[in-house]
Amino acid sequence: MYDTVTQYGEVLSNEVDDWHPPVMVRLWQLLLPLGARTGPMFVLQAGLYAFGFALIVAALAKSGRPFAALAAAVLAVSPLLLGWQMIVLKDAQMLGALLAAIGIVAHYRLGDRKVPATAVTAVAILTSYATLVRANALFATVPLVVMLLPRPVSTVRRATCAILGILVLLAAEPVINHRLFGASSSGVANSQPLFDLAAVAVATPASVPPFTPAERWGLLEKHCVKAFFWDPVTEPSACGPTTERVDALPERDLYVDLAQAIVSHPVAYALHRLAHWNSTERWLVPPGLIDAAPPDEAEPNDEGLTTPANPLVPWWQARAGWEASTPLGWPIVWTALSLLLLPAAWRRRAQPEGGIALALLVSAASLEASFLVISIASDLRYHLWSMTSVPLGLVFLSNDIRWTRREWAGAAAVLGLIIAGGTISRSALPVAPDSYQGMLHAPSG
Repeated sequence: MYDTVTQYGEVLSNEVDDWHPPVMVRLWQLLLPLGARTGPMFVLQAGLYAFGFALIVAALAKSGRPFAALAAAVLAVSPLLLGWQMIVLKDAQMLGALLAAIGIVAHYRLGDRKVPATAVTAVAILTSYATLVRANALFATVPLVVMLLPRPVSTVRRATCAILGILVLLAAEPVINHRLFGASSSGVANSQPLFDLAAVAVATPASVPPFTPAERWGLLEKHCVKAFFWDPVTEPSACGPTTERVDALPERDLYVDLAQAIVSHPVAYALHRLAHWNSTERWLVPPGLIDAAPPDEAEPNDEGLTTPANPLVPWWQARAGWEASTPLGWPIVWTALSLLLLPAAWRRRAQPEGGIALALLVSAASLEASFLVISIASDLRYHLWSMTSVPLGLVFLSNDIRWTRREWAGAAAVLGLIIAGGTISRSALPVAPDSYQGMLHAPSG
């Protein structure tokens, strides 16, 4: 993909910036002597994915739960999950690392054994890499680690630790990327406030700083504010010339302007964030929304990264595309299920299976909640961890969910309404543009 090509170019040139995760570039450089192009990184991420699932399946089988082990094995070969795992990409790297970490924990805890120091070290390395390999991963990894630790016991203290950990890492990650990994600043930090400010500006009759009336009109005229993604706001063929001045402002100034805009226009901001959250959760959206299925062709490039010749590739990725079009490929379904399952996991938190399930569900719910505030695009790959951790949590709990009849009925009703709403919207709305350029210049949001 584009991200893959860009990062491999940085690997070769050693000109690294912070638009894509510098930790992945540095690791790729260490592995480069083992083979050119994507081979070493592909083996690493696919190996971690397989290793994690193998440990989980084996742990469930050894604990006397063959059907749960089978369910985990079926999840591992999901066309959608495995299809995305075939792309050397930060999202797949995060998924592989976290699966390996959970697999190690499950291996010991489901066997009623204490996790040894060497395994704890391995888990710490894997979760640290997962945290640094995606900009928003800390919303998943920090709660996951806090919930897996034996201390503190208090729920309030755990929540406090998670919040403090997220805040510390939000401040520390830029320092780590720039000073430890030697990445230059790309201006990526401006993308979030710019996206939100542009949306508030076009939703209000008066100009919203830092946009001038003329810049606001340019955003409106070219339909550059879209719930789906932020790209049109700065894309040269769309509103890039209009927003060039604002995009060059310091990050701090943009966030000050955003805070003022939220206070002055809270409804406009809230509606914009909800519209984007709906888009990235792929709920009430038109049919054919792009960036769901994993690609089967390489982006044009001069780095020698070619499309696989194996005829199985397009066949498999087509199956992945089909799965993405079903409720199984809608993040909103798994987000809702994570919340529905939390009480059942909480009741079993003292048991090994319940404790692991609770950590997985809290991690997924936290990540999906973060998209309400921090997110600028609707790519399905951003949700791969949640779409894996929630069904895994269900597998761990499946032998004793402990729902009352009313809870079963309520869960069925919630999921039924969500699926019905998504199905109706895909039946009633016009088909979405089938290309990036089409989405970029579409007349609607």
